[in-house]
Amino acid sequence: MRWFWIDKFIEFESGKQAKSVKNVSLAEEHLHDHFPGFPVMPCSLIIEGMAQTGGILLGESHKFKYLVFLAKVPKFKSHRPVRPGDQLIYTATLTDARDEGGMTSVTAHCQEELVAEAEIVFAHLSPEDAGVPGGVDQKNVVEIGLAGLLAETNLSD
Repeated sequence: MRWFWIDKFIEFESGKQAKSVKNVSLAEEHLHDHFPGFPVMPCSLIIEGMAQTGGILLGESHKFKYLVFLAKVPKFKSHRPVRPGDQLIYTATLTDARDEGGMTSVTAHCQEELVAEAEIVFAHLSPEDAGVPGGVDQKNVVEIGLAGLLAETNLSD
């Protein structure tokens, strides 16, 4: 998947915590159908933004040595709808990091209001175990795409 559900990182403490921003805009196609007349960001996309924030935090802690896959979401709670004009701040805390994967605790806030919270478990897989065809380099998604967001904010140092 090459869709980014975060716009930039605003804080990044390697191996510990990361904060990212997602500006919710009516320009996003999914909001026109979910729901007509009352556009709301789907919780699945909020979870994806949380997972991208936490997954980059975990991947960076291992110098992007592994492919990071969302394995499961054992806990998720939504506190209110997210609407166009809202700015989500995702805060991911790395609670466990191992060679086989890791876990993050993530919250989403609009200003000071808690919007959602989750625990997200990730698995590390080799390209072969993940079913990535030979010759396809998936690292470019992180190195060019999401990790580029780190460089834009000068937080990668």
